[in-house]
Amino acid sequence: MFFKFIKKIIFLLMTTVGTLGNISIFVNYMFSWWGGPEKKPIHLILIHLAFTNIILLLVKGLPKTIAAFGLRNFLDDVGCKILIYLSRVARGLSICTSSLLTVVQAIIISPRASGWRRLRPKSAWHILPLFFFFWVLNALISMNLIHSITSINLNISQLKSEDNYCYFMLESQKTKWLVLPLMVLRDAVFQGAMGGASGYMVSLLHKHHQQVLYLQKAKLLYRTPPELRAAQSVLLLMLCFLVFYWINCAFSLFLSLSLQYNSLMINIQEIMILGYATFSPLVLIHRDGLLAECWHNSLLCFSFLYFLPS
Repeated sequence: MFFKFIKKIIFLLMTTVGTLGNISIFVNYMFSWWGGPEKKPIHLILIHLAFTNIILLLVKGLPKTIAAFGLRNFLDDVGCKILIYLSRVARGLSICTSSLLTVVQAIIISPRASGWRRLRPKSAWHILPLFFFFWVLNALISMNLIHSITSINLNISQLKSEDNYCYFMLESQKTKWLVLPLMVLRDAVFQGAMGGASGYMVSLLHKHHQQVLYLQKAKLLYRTPPELRAAQSVLLLMLCFLVFYWINCAFSLFLSLSLQYNSLMINIQEIMILGYATFSPLVLIHRDGLLAECWHNSLLCFSFLYFLPS
């Protein structure tokens, strides 16, 4: 009973706080995008990341929260297919967008003499084709779910594992060995790019730290450029992503090798899936001091919608 109560509170808090946090980030950077004099690629990427997180929390976290409170199944077969498919696509988009964010931020803070500087986006609109590629890539990789997901209301004699309202049916070996390598390859490529860009940023920030120490000893005033402060925030964001991603991978591996159904492990794995989507906006709000600005822009947005003529 106590475990079920904790489960309800965790899923409710993660879904509510995560959704509100991502909406705040989305609204804040949308206002910065449309109202600012310069269209920054980083702002566009953060808008897409927040939008992706909102989708994941609504299609993954909300049904989990409703199921945790014991409400009756409201999903039919089509509803299950749509929600699970969107959650898988959104999770893949989160990996791709986070990797893009790290790479672009590394290019932005690279020295002018560096060859990486030539890859800097001339305009934020140059990022849009990459978003289109990410959506197509993850939509195709997740296509197998349309055939392997069904509602609990249907015949469950051939079902493999529980997902509260929805179930994964047994897949053919041909489909499994076609989709699984594509998912592993996608994660390896984008996390490799993320790791390389993060390492490059760490080396640049270390050089900057040494420069600051030298200027402090020389008693010279020096202010950290906003690009480097943004790089520190991105690195913290990537650390958050990697922690939740690899913990989730560890639990997924354990569950796949386990012969017994373990409700506790399954719920922890689900929490890890929602972890990055929940905590990444909080990291940005806290690290960049966006709390007051986010609330101000959110209130402006809600006020505008309220006073629209009906």
